[in-house]
Amino acid sequence: MEDKLSKFERIAKRRTEETVKKIRLIGNLSNKNNYEYTDEHLDKIFAALEAELKAARRKFHGHHSSPEFHLSFDPVRKRKKTS
Repeated sequence: MEDKLSKFERIAKRRTEETVKKIRLIGNLSNKNNYEYTDEHLDKIFAALEAELKAARRKFHGHHSSPEFHLSFDPVRKRKKTS
């Protein structure tokens, strides 16, 4: 039978590795050959990530509430094609 510490270490390792991979995928969005974005987009993405990391850390210090997560961008305006 697995003890609580071993279980924590096993699950924490897997979840941390998966999260780091996902963060790296967000970093891949920086490729301007494939994507277009504004500083506002970046501010929203990184504010959301930083807030969630802070909330996760607070849980380890006994604060168990997390703010509702929602990320939205303003509707994209279509560009006028120039000839």
